[in-house]
Amino acid sequence: MADTIVDAVSRALDEAPGRNFRETVDLAVNLRDLDLNDPSKRVDESIVLPSGTGQDTQIVVFATGETALRAEDVADEVLGPDELEDFGDDTDAAKDLADETDFFVAEAGLMQDIGRYLGTVLGPRGKMPTPLQPDDDVVETVNRMKNTVQLRSRDRRTFHTRVGADDMTPDEIAENIDVIVRRLEATLEKGPLNIDSVYVKTTMGPSVEVPE
Repeated sequence: MADTIVDAVSRALDEAPGRNFRETVDLAVNLRDLDLNDPSKRVDESIVLPSGTGQDTQIVVFATGETALRAEDVADEVLGPDELEDFGDDTDAAKDLADETDFFVAEAGLMQDIGRYLGTVLGPRGKMPTPLQPDDDVVETVNRMKNTVQLRSRDRRTFHTRVGADDMTPDEIAENIDVIVRRLEATLEKGPLNIDSVYVKTTMGPSVEVPE
C-alpha cells in the first residue's frame, strides 16, 4: 500500500472541522474513457473491506427453519415466506425496507418468490439478495457482508462509496481504499487508464485527492 494514500487520508481527517458526531469517510471516484451508456461497462462490484466499514450495516435475511434461527443472532431482521408475501401487497412498506437495508441475503429456494414479490422494488435499487446455498453458513455470510460496500457507477462518471469512519486510523482507511482501487484497476476495461481521479473526505470535510 502506497504511503501517498495514507498521507491523503491523514490530511482529510486533519482538515475536517470538529463535529460532535461520528462522521463517515467516503471515497469519490471519477472515471474516464468509458461508455457508461453500455451497462456492461459500468462498475457494479461488492467489495469486502479488510478494516471494516466503520459503520453499522443493515442486513435482512429471508430464511426458514434452522437457517432463520441462526440468522437471528447476526442479522438485523429475519423474514419468512409469509412476511415476504405481505410486502408484495404493500409497495410502500417494501420501499421502506429497501431504503433502510444495505444488503439482503436469502435462501436460494426463496429467490423466485422474492423476484415475484419484491423484484420491482429491489431490482432497480441494485439490492436483490445474495442467494444462500444449502452448504453456505448464514452467520459467516452475514458477518462478511457487514464489512462489504457496493461500488456502483450506474451511468455516471463519478460515484461514491464508504471507506470508513473518522475514528479509524489513517492506515485502516488507507488499506480499504487500496483494496477498492486495486479492484477497479483489475475490472475496468483499460484498468488504471479508466480512473481519472480519486478523492477522500469525511462527511463534512474538504476533499483531498488520492495520488495515483
